[in-house]
Amino acid sequence: MSTDFNLRDFFPGLGGFAHKGIFDGISRPWDVLPKIHDHILAHFPATGGATLPAGVERNGDALFCTGETTLKQDIDYRPLHIFIGAGTKIEPAAYIKGPALIGRKCEIRQGAFLRGDLIAGDHCTLGHTTEIKNSILMNHTEAGHFNYIGDSVLGSYVNLGAGTKIANLKFRLPEAKMAVSFPEITFVLNGETVRTGMAKFGAIIGDHCELGCNSVTSPAALLEEQCWVYPNTTLPSGYYPKKSFIRPKSLKPEIGKR
Repeated sequence: MSTDFNLRDFFPGLGGFAHKGIFDGISRPWDVLPKIHDHILAHFPATGGATLPAGVERNGDALFCTGETTLKQDIDYRPLHIFIGAGTKIEPAAYIKGPALIGRKCEIRQGAFLRGDLIAGDHCTLGHTTEIKNSILMNHTEAGHFNYIGDSVLGSYVNLGAGTKIANLKFRLPEAKMAVSFPEITFVLNGETVRTGMAKFGAIIGDHCELGCNSVTSPAALLEEQCWVYPNTTLPSGYYPKKSFIRPKSLKPEIGKR
């Protein structure tokens, strides 16, 4: 069966995202994930860009915020391939590893752990003790409190409630762990197994999706735009159409009936 998808079903606001070009030639939305690293590196010129504002300093392979600061101009830090846009507020103890492209007028809150290969649009919230790696967050998306985002794509105006986690790795048998082997992540669509080709893959979360506090998405959860996930819900792998409202079984789930 075909596993081509219409990106506009997930991201109707993609045209307003500064890095929309990374999706050129992509039909399966997760296939953008291996492109993130090289896309970020291509942003930086060969020389220059080694100045940091007061309150932000280099700490090994990362930038570390020692005092609250709101950027008056862009940070374009070539040595670590980190860009952070003007107007962004960075709070103490935020730890930012490169490569990373972070847009303008964002919030990087106290204790944020940004592990690299991150693209974030404008007006994003990268929150308190939130960890993010190898992911794309489009404009006005909020991961404000105690979140984990790995190997995922989040559209614009997505909100992750406090404690929301996006799982990106399947359980492994002891033999696989000892061999440092990671099984391919798959999901079922229309009764057939879709092979993603990815050993680590979190979620595709469309524009204006709302995930309630302490919700968890299983690897390879694909939500079209305007889906809602009830608080404390574990979302199984699979495909969820536009405006789905996913609730625990005890609350009579109504997939696709919001």
